[in-house]
Amino acid sequence: MGSLPPFLDLPSPDAKFQQIDQTTLLNLFKSQQNHLNYFFQNLNLSQALSFTQTLLNCNGTIFFSGVGKSGFVANKISQTLISLGIRAGFLSPVDALHGDIGALSASDILVLFSKSGNTEELLRLVPCAKAKGAYLVSVTSVEGNALTAVCDMNVHLPLERELCPFDLAPVTSTAIQMVFGDTVAIALMGARNLSKEEYAANHPAGRIGKSLIFKVKDVMKKQNELPICKEGDLIMDQLVELTSKGCGCLLVIDEESHLIGTFTDGDLRRTLKASGEGIFKLTVGEMCNRNPRTIGPDAMAVEAMKKMESPPSPVQFLPVIKDDNILIGIVTLHGLVSAGL
Repeated sequence: MGSLPPFLDLPSPDAKFQQIDQTTLLNLFKSQQNHLNYFFQNLNLSQALSFTQTLLNCNGTIFFSGVGKSGFVANKISQTLISLGIRAGFLSPVDALHGDIGALSASDILVLFSKSGNTEELLRLVPCAKAKGAYLVSVTSVEGNALTAVCDMNVHLPLERELCPFDLAPVTSTAIQMVFGDTVAIALMGARNLSKEEYAANHPAGRIGKSLIFKVKDVMKKQNELPICKEGDLIMDQLVELTSKGCGCLLVIDEESHLIGTFTDGDLRRTLKASGEGIFKLTVGEMCNRNPRTIGPDAMAVEAMKKMESPPSPVQFLPVIKDDNILIGIVTLHGLVSAGL
């Protein structure tokens, strides 16, 4: 095998870099904690409350803007608000001056995130946003900056210093921006009385949403997918039905589809061990469990999972029945897991 190309012939770490020891790393975490504590101890709660109330009373869209790392934070906070059902969005200060400012209206709020408050791109955006009639809020960390002089409201985020040894890399300022923005978002969530169900409706593909939206009837097997038999059927005649439907059981019903009981592959093994050749003469009804756990179609799917896992011993499925004990489906643990629950 030939040697690596020059651009892939990387030096070993010890050729240039020092090793990072546990104490050094711990001290950095403690320093960052102290910088964050400085923010919490010096934040003007009156300003923060006024800002939060202003966002709550917004009749239009709450836009966020920023450049560089502050832009990433502004974008993330806008996404948090959107996930809570609040009309919000990110407005790139560069793209805004090339057409995107058309989204802005007089009923909107534009929140400008900037550590220094002197970001050139944001300052260029201000007069254009004012011309659209939007309400402008600056969120900055340096006193006496240019943005505070031209915005309708100003929020100061106290910054002791950056964790960076040169006090340059924005690693603490962006942390407090994120903490501030997300905390305000949760305050808005509470003030708007957002329910867990409403939150789940905004996250239908996630586990949170699925656990709060999906009902048993949404994930159950039904009709031809059901492994059904009658109580008078011989066990050995129902082996194909027991194994072919992927449920690990037989659902025993009468002529009117009332559930009588269940017979599992585990029951089959135990019956075979206890009866030997006598199993050829046994009916499903003689050996089935006539008191199985069941669940209704309108129960939450996550409730079905809890019921399966409950004492005295876990089960892999639940027959789904209507109020009059009519069998209409089966929900399996495998099906719930496959659905992302």
